[in-house]
Amino acid sequence: MSTPREAVRRPAPATETATANRTWWDAEADSYYLEHGAFLGDTDFVWGPERLREADAGLLGDPRGQVVLEIGAGSGQCSRWLAGRGATVVATDLSAGMVRTGVAVNRALEDASDQAGDAVRVPFVQCDGRALPFADASFDTIFTAYGVVPFVADSDVVMAEAARVLRPGGRFVFSTTHPIRWAFPDDPGPGGLEARHSYFDRTPYVEQDGAGRAVYVEHHRTVGDRVREISAAGLVLVDLVEPEWPEGHEEPWGGWSPLRGRLIPGTAIFVCRKPA
Repeated sequence: MSTPREAVRRPAPATETATANRTWWDAEADSYYLEHGAFLGDTDFVWGPERLREADAGLLGDPRGQVVLEIGAGSGQCSRWLAGRGATVVATDLSAGMVRTGVAVNRALEDASDQAGDAVRVPFVQCDGRALPFADASFDTIFTAYGVVPFVADSDVVMAEAARVLRPGGRFVFSTTHPIRWAFPDDPGPGGLEARHSYFDRTPYVEQDGAGRAVYVEHHRTVGDRVREISAAGLVLVDLVEPEWPEGHEEPWGGWSPLRGRLIPGTAIFVCRKPA
């Protein structure tokens, strides 16, 4: 019997947030992959529910010869896509469950391969995106597609860590829920088109159990907040991509849907560079 949960808006400090989300993703890793694996693919790179693919967007540049770090990698599909195009990639995630799923997908792809070595696999590291276990200036490119950034209380620390391990001239690119979405209910239908919250209210969204313990947390920042975090980390924002909902894409994902996606943005992709 599942534990009852309630959704509230309340403060959720960094430690509480990290504990809740690590436990949540550990438990949900397998079911998340079963639910969304076909949409995401095992060797594809999709930036968000709008289905903008890196193959079309080219936000990371030519992968060939790059040393790349993915934070909040989930099962590692984006990393495998890059590795298959000549990059050297390390995939990381806070959740041990997600890392296990990613390693299992590696093995499944190898087993399905007709010839030894044909399958693209990537190494996984379990670590916190706020405390990366890598030396300064280790990577040409760092990215995350809906990982880490909305799931931490101190996303400014994530920006600073990305800047630290990024080489001069390198890129840090991350996608996250578009900040404007926080003003609207997470409803894919008509109810999701009426603004009911202040865009400027940064109070986290918390799902908690009957004892008031957080079991899942998301944090909101405005566009201005994100720009200031990027700048404070010593990075330069070079582009802000707001993918439009494409014609012919009728598959909803949670609160994202064709109805809402054609009226208001659902995803924001921040493209940053570390000065040379």
